[in-house]
Amino acid sequence: MNVNQLNRKETIAKRMQVFQPYIEYIDQFGFNETLIPKLIADHKSIKQDVQLLQKRYEVSTDGVPILTRDPVPLDLENEKVRRLDALVNNKVNTAFDADIVDTKVGYMYGIPVNYTVEGVRDEPRLQPLATEIDNFRIRNAVADKDASLGKQTDIAGYGARLAYVALENNKPVLRIMNVDTDEVIFLFEETIAEPKYSMRYYDTFVLDQQANKQNVTKVEFYDTDTIWYFDNLNGAFELTGYQEHGFMYNPLFGMENNDEMQGAAMRIMNLIDAYDRALSDASSEVESMRLALLILHNIGLQPEEIQQMQKSGALEIWGPDAKVSFLTKNVNDSMIEHLLERLEKNIMRIGKSVDFTSEEFASNLSGIAILMKTMALEHKSGTAEQKNRTTLQYQFKVLCSGWARLGYCQPEDYLKVWFEFKRNLPKNLLEAAQTSQALKGYVSEDTRLSLLPFVDDVAAEREAMQEDLKIYGTDLGPLNEDDDDDPKEVDDS
Repeated sequence: MNVNQLNRKETIAKRMQVFQPYIEYIDQFGFNETLIPKLIADHKSIKQDVQLLQKRYEVSTDGVPILTRDPVPLDLENEKVRRLDALVNNKVNTAFDADIVDTKVGYMYGIPVNYTVEGVRDEPRLQPLATEIDNFRIRNAVADKDASLGKQTDIAGYGARLAYVALENNKPVLRIMNVDTDEVIFLFEETIAEPKYSMRYYDTFVLDQQANKQNVTKVEFYDTDTIWYFDNLNGAFELTGYQEHGFMYNPLFGMENNDEMQGAAMRIMNLIDAYDRALSDASSEVESMRLALLILHNIGLQPEEIQQMQKSGALEIWGPDAKVSFLTKNVNDSMIEHLLERLEKNIMRIGKSVDFTSEEFASNLSGIAILMKTMALEHKSGTAEQKNRTTLQYQFKVLCSGWARLGYCQPEDYLKVWFEFKRNLPKNLLEAAQTSQALKGYVSEDTRLSLLPFVDDVAAEREAMQEDLKIYGTDLGPLNEDDDDDPKEVDDS
């Protein structure tokens, strides 16, 4: 297979099944350096696909076919015939695949995933865990890392994340980082979200005593309690060290985009390439009109006279039979426009995406209307959300095993952590307020508050309402900055 072509015969999920026999071997004999070249060789086609998909997203020259397209070779030229259509060869790329990825990421992660610990009121012992999770979110910029992992997952079909122990002010804290997808091999039985073993390998360099660079391939192998380090400096891998990672489970895990581990561009890649070719050819046709042939009837001009005419833009002709005309080619722009429109519609439909800049979203739409127009995107995002939940549940299983050793919780308390996803859509607040008012007395107040799009934390909102009731009473009245009277608490007696 050409290294610049994607493997279309098998999905990444099917190709990852080749790693399952390694699990039985490692269970029985342990991991050693002889397995590393075999794992890397079996991972080669997956690594190439991930790198090509990333290049397409980045619109790299060697990643987008249209950017390296040459004119179709035609053996037509001779002394009397010269090829002119190859003089203009525009290469116009429209990055639909990148736009579809960015749209989904903004839709799913524009409002950060909310992490909450359930049952804190009933079990006060969970309060240290809730506090540590809040600190964890801030310390690790989790909202940014979640969005980045979601983007990488949608590009490549899957992503990778590592949990680790770091020191801050001489105290151990738990951190997370996203790892380049093409660097990680997962050995799993059911899902990469809960792998039994993981291996990370990457090329870098080290400096000797004279500060000379030496290329090296580094390998990190993770199991349930240990990290094993290997280096390849002289053509063979050697064990350089090992250490406990501080968790009870494998801390290098993955996130799947779907069951097939397909990226957003896989099903629409041919359509995007067809759109790029059509648009590039149309652009070349328009520009090549400038190369229309000037026909001089019964006029003889010397080369220097032609150059002077090109500079001045004027030509003086004599005689009744002398005339000037252009030989041009008619372009069927309506056919081109129809083809581009059809291709774009198919790209957006099969890619399950939405163009939020279209006129369809220009008016004040109702909530139902917006949901109907984003139904395909919502279905795709719903599948991705379930995969996200699987990964996040395992992530907190790993983290809680580490926090348990630090005294913040018990290992099984990860079951108390809940993840809330909210879609990033324009909100019709008037409609939401009217719906909330109509439901008063028919559903619980928590349910009613949760339906309001501007309420992110129902418990916090309820507490704020109760505090306002104590201060202002049942009638809040106007809040006037010029009012010098301090609010008095209402006597509950």
